[in-house]
Amino acid sequence: MTLRERLKQPNILVAPGVYDGLTANLATQSGFEALYLSGAAVAYTRLGLPDIGLSTASEMADTMALIAERTDLPVIMDADTGFGNALNARRTMQTYERAGAAAIQIEDQTFPKRCGHLTDKSLISSREMADKIAAVADARRRDTLIIARTDAIAVEGFDAATCRAEAYIAAGADALFIEAPRSAVELQKIGDQFAGRVPLMANMVEGGATPVLDAQSLEAMGFDIVIFPGGIVRALTKTAQDYYDSLHKSGSNAPFADRMFDFDGLNEAIGTAEFLSLGEKFDGRS
Repeated sequence: MTLRERLKQPNILVAPGVYDGLTANLATQSGFEALYLSGAAVAYTRLGLPDIGLSTASEMADTMALIAERTDLPVIMDADTGFGNALNARRTMQTYERAGAAAIQIEDQTFPKRCGHLTDKSLISSREMADKIAAVADARRRDTLIIARTDAIAVEGFDAATCRAEAYIAAGADALFIEAPRSAVELQKIGDQFAGRVPLMANMVEGGATPVLDAQSLEAMGFDIVIFPGGIVRALTKTAQDYYDSLHKSGSNAPFADRMFDFDGLNEAIGTAEFLSLGEKFDGRS
């Protein structure tokens, strides 16, 4: 089933954040139907840097290609601003499609952008963003969904954000992502205006500007997709910090043993036995 077909079903699609082959494989094993690859997650994990537009299109595409080796699930890919003007955005679509993206998400911030839940964002004009959407659509060679994101709530206000969203739908966006609503009331207003017209995506960021709601509540408001893009990074960062502190203090992994896989446990999680069996099939011994 394609992502477009899945979004025609009535129940909301929950897409957890992943950032490499390991997390993609684990999320697939947990039973999710789609995944989300954010620029923030790549910046955090590959670069150890904040989400302020420092990750590149090629780093994102390289990461997507590795994820595609470990899962057949559709992946929604964050394309930030398209990494430049309309021509850059067009090329980003081509690059992302080759890497295996099922959807490309593009936003109306200036370049370089910053995390949607940080302050002091700035925007390009709605006309320039509409032109980017058209350019991305022109470059499309597969059934890759275009998700238009606006960050206007924090910059121009809620009403301006919905006006921009209308323009982006008219420009050819397949789905809509109004970033960082500040309350459940604003989330509901988005649903009231756009639900049933295009798929709506909500972003749940722990500690961000938007109240964190569960998938069922968002579905009742009219949302079709909910992403949890950075939860895995926050969870693993906290675990890693605790692990390193424990190892430094004790000089051993023993105090942390109940919070980590042993050698066999990790190999089971990543499917080592299956790969070894596959290797034997082709090494001339079978």
